[in-house]
Amino acid sequence: MPTRTPVAIVALPLAALLLAGCASGSTAAPASPAGSGETDAAASGYPLTIDNCGTEVTFEQAPERVVTIKSSTLELLLALGLENRIVGAAFTDGPVPDEFADAASGIDLLSDKVPSQEVTLAAEPDLVFAGWESNLSAEGAGDRDTLAKLGVASYVAPAACKGEGYMPNPLTFDEVFAEFEEAGAIFGVPDAAADLVATQRAELDAIEPSDAGLTALWYSSGDDTPYVGAGIGAPQMIMDAAGLENIAADVEDTWTSMGWEAIVAANPDVIVLVDAAWNTAEQKIAHLESNPATAALPAVQQGRYLVVDFPATEAGVRNVGAVSSLVDQLGELDLR
Repeated sequence: MPTRTPVAIVALPLAALLLAGCASGSTAAPASPAGSGETDAAASGYPLTIDNCGTEVTFEQAPERVVTIKSSTLELLLALGLENRIVGAAFTDGPVPDEFADAASGIDLLSDKVPSQEVTLAAEPDLVFAGWESNLSAEGAGDRDTLAKLGVASYVAPAACKGEGYMPNPLTFDEVFAEFEEAGAIFGVPDAAADLVATQRAELDAIEPSDAGLTALWYSSGDDTPYVGAGIGAPQMIMDAAGLENIAADVEDTWTSMGWEAIVAANPDVIVLVDAAWNTAEQKIAHLESNPATAALPAVQQGRYLVVDFPATEAGVRNVGAVSSLVDQLGELDLR
């Protein structure tokens, strides 16, 4: 049975998120305005058919009972004002930003990890909105064909598609924003999506990236062999926008393993640390400072660290805020 505990909240400002994707093609006209979350299906262009990561999904009307998997999907729906449509969240990567506290307070956390099909179906969803394709498997929330036969639609965040022709290469903010707009069409709230995109575009345009020519390591996890942001995913997109040169930019993947010897040879000017509850920025600093090889790096000796919350490292509504935060942190280090 699912655990009925509210989704946690955190005091991280969303002002840097809202002010601070390959989007799949649809065959229907844009949905009608519905800023409050209500939908006039007859005037919205439904049925709406979308090629989502190679799976065709048809929406006869806007979903009303949604299970979200991963923070990226939960927070997108909250940013669109759709908290009343969410019947359960799962596999969140941390607490939601402060500005979503009230909206998220009544949402049940179904599972700390990927929910089982039994737990997912117990919430009686009409849609499972997954942050990763792997969330939708027989061992997870249920494979897409099985869910469809049970009358439950499934939709994967388009930026997370892995198939050829669907995986963004590279991921761009235009594609992330297109994903917001596609969600607005699916849920019948195009005005809310347009407002979100306009606000985030304005915030992104207002950021002045570093022009110091700094190189950076995006250190996500791993002790013996670190797992780092590579050349075509959200870390690369965020670093590009902040004016940082990724030392793993030549790897055509979203993430990659990178030996410490290669990192030492690259000698990054700054190190971006992903802060996660299960692997904090402080733990990473302790490892960098205790490892004889990395302890000699000037970036480590001088504490040239930048910190990004884990939920901001995947395509979603926190990406623009992450860029702004990195630029601000560079200023604090006097490295702009």
